[in-house]
Amino acid sequence: MPSEADRLLAARRMCRDFLPDPLHDDDVDALVAAALGAPAAGNTWALDLLVLDGPEVARYWDTTLPAADRPSFPWPGLLLAPLLVVPYVDADAYVDRYAQADKAHTGLGGRAEDWTVPYWWVDGGAAVMAVLLAAEGRGLGALFFGQFDHEPAVAAAFGVPAGRRALGTLAVGRPAGTDRPSRSARRGRPDPRDRVHRARW
Repeated sequence: MPSEADRLLAARRMCRDFLPDPLHDDDVDALVAAALGAPAAGNTWALDLLVLDGPEVARYWDTTLPAADRPSFPWPGLLLAPLLVVPYVDADAYVDRYAQADKAHTGLGGRAEDWTVPYWWVDGGAAVMAVLLAAEGRGLGALFFGQFDHEPAVAAAFGVPAGRRALGTLAVGRPAGTDRPSRSARRGRPDPRDRVHRARW
């Protein structure tokens, strides 16, 4: 019998069209708790969340999407999302954690470049997925999108400390019900038979 987790994973889709209604505090608290409950290598708690609502949402969009560019923006309903969450990771915190006595044997406590798999990105991605699933579980829509070349401007606008890196931005709100999927959505989800290799490739 499918579990609730199975249902959430199957139902989850990115949403780009929101109602402007503010979210309840308990919804916001649940999303934040979901992110902070995600796994972290070595219990390195180096995830910070910049949580924006009210006028700060408009400030974010003024920073990343000037008014002159908005008439051609293909998803105007995205700009109505009442909540934006920007997850930030700190690579130096992982290096410092793995320099401690119980992790020093890994050899990862010297430089971030020594990590063949940068786990700050892995753990940050897990936190993002936790928020997406928590939003789905509460009947909310959510979208994760990249900041790309706007990352420095967002950091400056909101006082983000040096050395922190944004994974992207999560927009969350109540779906408007008129969402237009991106072109990428047409690709669908993979057939497990094409991606799962049992026993050997």
